[in-house]
Amino acid sequence: MRSIVAKQEYSKTSGESIMRKVSWRLVPFVMLLYFIAFLDRVNVGFAALTMNRDLGLSATVFGTGAGIFFLGYLMCEVPSNLMLDKLGARIWIARIMITWGLISAGMAFTQGPRSFYALRFFLGCAEGGFFPGILLYLTYWFPASYRGKVVSAYMVAIPLSNFIGAPISGALLGLRGWGLRGWQYLFILEGLPAVLLGLFVLYWMTDNPEKAEWLAEPERQWLVRVMDEDRKTREAVHHFTLREALLHPRVLLLGLVHSGMLMSSYGINFWMPQIFKGFGGLTNFQVGLLSMIPWGIATIGMYLWGWHSDKTHERIWHVVLAGFATGIGLALSGYLGWSPPLALTALTLATLGIMAMLPVFWTLPTALLTGRAAAGAIGLISAIGNLGSYFGPFILGYMKDRTHSHMAGLIMVGVYIICCSILALVLGHNPALEKKEIQ
Repeated sequence: MRSIVAKQEYSKTSGESIMRKVSWRLVPFVMLLYFIAFLDRVNVGFAALTMNRDLGLSATVFGTGAGIFFLGYLMCEVPSNLMLDKLGARIWIARIMITWGLISAGMAFTQGPRSFYALRFFLGCAEGGFFPGILLYLTYWFPASYRGKVVSAYMVAIPLSNFIGAPISGALLGLRGWGLRGWQYLFILEGLPAVLLGLFVLYWMTDNPEKAEWLAEPERQWLVRVMDEDRKTREAVHHFTLREALLHPRVLLLGLVHSGMLMSSYGINFWMPQIFKGFGGLTNFQVGLLSMIPWGIATIGMYLWGWHSDKTHERIWHVVLAGFATGIGLALSGYLGWSPPLALTALTLATLGIMAMLPVFWTLPTALLTGRAAAGAIGLISAIGNLGSYFGPFILGYMKDRTHSHMAGLIMVGVYIICCSILALVLGHNPALEKKEIQ
């Protein structure tokens, strides 16, 4: 009788303390995982400062190799997410991290264009499904009303990995010894942590709230109930089967919007070090320090933008305005290349815009879909988006070789993200999908 009364009293209390407990357990950890994932994905941009010369790689070859990662990645995203839904996040995320860590370290043995293409492609295959897999995983633990700030916190690892990783990568390029050059040390020393963290995932990660032994029984029951109600709220608006979700025009168009976002994001990530190096007179380490400015500002702005989106319960204009800032910043950074301070300011605006845009965008499909439909559609949206990840670096590299300037490529990518932002505005968002408040 006493335990029944205790549960009744417990059920009347706010769930905020439980959500804080879940957040502190999961969010910092997935941030760390994504920090390492993103560092291994984009450190090739810093390696290029010396690797391209050592291996004789042109700007077009580098841009193609940097982007070909995403061809392997997009091939594996949908099946990877379906496997995660079937086998559980703990086992599948561990598998992803261990294999990508080994291949990332293996990038140190690149010999020329062919091996560069092959290793980047297989790295993409190995990591395929990690990002959409974690997004899917978060939908198991956090109701829709929490996802703007939770996804922002998770994705803040993108600018944070660049903010912290840029000076580290710049410094590692100066290492020599044992027959290895600096860019080879960079790949090895930044790849192995993924293997170690992959092993730790097997111990720390919990598949779903039903298995959360680190929650008290009443806490676990409350969270299971809240997540079940959150799922029913979305399905009451519209319930999609996996097939319907994969073929739905809205899902496909959201993938197109995502392609513009990733074209901008990875264009910035892979080429920022070389753009700054082009200012003249900077060492590799100084390029790393200079890169901290846009990424540091973006780290703060990204979280605040997601927090404001949750507070106001508004999504679309948060996506659109951030997208316009990205496009304008990219175009201006290309046009103002003659003035390093002005180009840096414009590139900072572009970086802030795209980092603010990304997490709010992902509240749109995760609010619409549940179950295996969510697993497949999130993977599909991410896969379509990663076509932009391939073409962004390629366009910038190709135009650099053709015009001997970054200007044309940056303007082209800037115009495309503005067009994608207009498409997001046309698609809109139904706020009824997120109206359920936790109790």
